[in-house]
Amino acid sequence: MKILVINWQDIKNPLGGGAEVHLHEIFSRVARLGHEVTLLCSSFSGAPSEEMIDGIRVHRHGGRQLFNFQVPSLYRSLSRTGSFDVVIDDLNKIPFFTPLFVRKPLVGIAHHLFDKSIFLETNVAVASYVYWMERVALWFYKRKRVPFMVVSPSTQQEFIKRGYDEKDLPILYNCVDHRRFQSGGEKSPSPLIGYFGRLKKYKSVDHLLRALVEVRRQIPEARLVVVGNGDDRERLEVMTADLGLRDCVQFTGFVTEDEKAKLLQSMWVMAMPSSKEGWGLTVLEANACGTPAIASDVPGLRDAVKHNETGLLYLYGDITQLAKNIVSVLRDGTLRERLSLAATAFSKQFDWDVVAEKTVEELEKVVRRKT
Repeated sequence: MKILVINWQDIKNPLGGGAEVHLHEIFSRVARLGHEVTLLCSSFSGAPSEEMIDGIRVHRHGGRQLFNFQVPSLYRSLSRTGSFDVVIDDLNKIPFFTPLFVRKPLVGIAHHLFDKSIFLETNVAVASYVYWMERVALWFYKRKRVPFMVVSPSTQQEFIKRGYDEKDLPILYNCVDHRRFQSGGEKSPSPLIGYFGRLKKYKSVDHLLRALVEVRRQIPEARLVVVGNGDDRERLEVMTADLGLRDCVQFTGFVTEDEKAKLLQSMWVMAMPSSKEGWGLTVLEANACGTPAIASDVPGLRDAVKHNETGLLYLYGDITQLAKNIVSVLRDGTLRERLSLAATAFSKQFDWDVVAEKTVEELEKVVRRKT
């Protein structure tokens, strides 16, 4: 098959996150299975307009602010150079409304719906725009009978509640590169809490900083490493100083995959205080490194964390309970070891090769239905 994927960013974009990892890990394997994969995405400073990355031919055009408006003309231009058998529309915040101009078989990918959580991220005007665009897009794509591939049971249920048929919503789980993320690395000599992910307001890393104040009252030697970057970093660094935590909190910024694996192995526990996730890819990666996670009980994360088995869940926003859970795991070596062993075993169920093969099967079904 000749496959075109349309997404806001590619794997090398500094603003990329779990969605870009999911896309790249799956479709690089799809390419290795003998299919021709092209990615159309926005550009970023210093990036070439065209590049081959792990078998995916990447076309970059325009900046983030205007990319969605350019997609129709860019799609027509690419189509003139060769016909595609199927087009993938990665739905993320602002939709591309591809059914308006794509006549080929079309499939959507959805990680999670922002819904009202977008109001935690930005001002009311922008949040209202994203909120209503998402609602209109869901109605429009449903009316056009566009099937979606989703990344978790939580996201699947969100679509079902909006009138989609479960048979049109296969789950393509986030997985782990088990060659890179393995248990057995050296743990930090002092209790180390970790966060890994983009630094966005809706991910509520500020809750973790507030919880750390209480954790440090009970375990003064506890430290936090915040791995990742994003537009909320400056606010979080100011908050760290205001809370008197500057000597025990490290912001690493962007790290390589190998550096990430070492950091995940060194953590005693990972914390994910987000208001919503599609799945929680970094939870699985931490699990594969032998590190259990404490996460808010919200869509996506409740799929990635099995409460009191592979980690602990708490009510989103309950900073007191978040702190209690962290203290429990840091203090109780038996609990930590039990969660770690179960988390490592759980992560082994998720294999990118298996999901890539399922993706090909689902795309072939759509192509057959349209021909």
